[in-house]
Amino acid sequence: MGLDHAATKPHEQLARHLDNKMAAVNTLIRERMASRHAPRIPEVTAHLVDAGGKRLRPMLTLATADMCGYGGAFDVHLAATVEFIHTATLLHDDVVDESQQRRGRPTANLLWDNKSSVLVGDYLFARAFQLMVEPGNLRVLDILSNAAAVIAEGEVLQLSAARDLKTDESIYLQVVRGKTAALFSAATEVGGVIADAPEAQIKALFEYGDALGIAFQIVDDLLDYQGDSSATGKNVGDDFRERKLTLPVIKAVAAADETERAFWVRTIEKGRQEDGDLEQAMALLTRHGALEATRRDALSWATKAKSAMDALPDHPVRRMLIDLADYVVARIN
Repeated sequence: MGLDHAATKPHEQLARHLDNKMAAVNTLIRERMASRHAPRIPEVTAHLVDAGGKRLRPMLTLATADMCGYGGAFDVHLAATVEFIHTATLLHDDVVDESQQRRGRPTANLLWDNKSSVLVGDYLFARAFQLMVEPGNLRVLDILSNAAAVIAEGEVLQLSAARDLKTDESIYLQVVRGKTAALFSAATEVGGVIADAPEAQIKALFEYGDALGIAFQIVDDLLDYQGDSSATGKNVGDDFRERKLTLPVIKAVAAADETERAFWVRTIEKGRQEDGDLEQAMALLTRHGALEATRRDALSWATKAKSAMDALPDHPVRRMLIDLADYVVARIN
């Protein structure tokens, strides 16, 4: 999901502030995605890496390390690690979801094939592990390797939870913490760890990343039902058509009477969708205030992210990260 269409863009301020470091990250990514023996690896990786993503996650690592006073070079390695993990999960996700478009371009699995996407994703995971070893910091290794496991676990949990009406908000949160927030919180936490920040600050950085990632995903889920498709790059109702049980639907199902529940069983669990079903789904979401309740949840997580920053030192980056939390939810205000 893009962050392009609000008046101010904190991620662009961050990018300017971290310009030299981000250039070093991009150089390192290009070096490490090379392969002497399998030219398809850099072809597939470059397709995704060059697609114009914001590099938000690696930027968070550089930003938090900078805010905590780090003066070394290994923040670049950790930022590249985070981006490799993210890119690997995107390659795998597009195969699992049978996606045909990402960031406005055809997906790698469409241009090449599923086998290439899966295997190149595996290669990038391996590259990520090589990179994260280089700083020689066992705690950093623990955080990033744990995040990789949690991401995979979240994706597997989503397979069983996404079309099961018994999925409640606590399971949804577990899925989101896995597939989205785990990498955000690892990205912010390792920045503090590599800078040898006090424990209270490292904990706050984890909490900021966790809350930011959850807000980010909830906003994505909400925009699927009320976003501007020209801005989001998705058609309204894609999640409904793909039978994904996201937070707005979970809230509507929890409030449903017998007839409404039968509608959700038919459309989401059994996948028997007919003309007019999306409009009916929208009417139920509106009737039960599910979209407004989801919006409030996103704003609440953004507030948690901003509150976590109270424990961090006064620094230009701190204000940018607070603004970033506001910006993530500005798309639904």
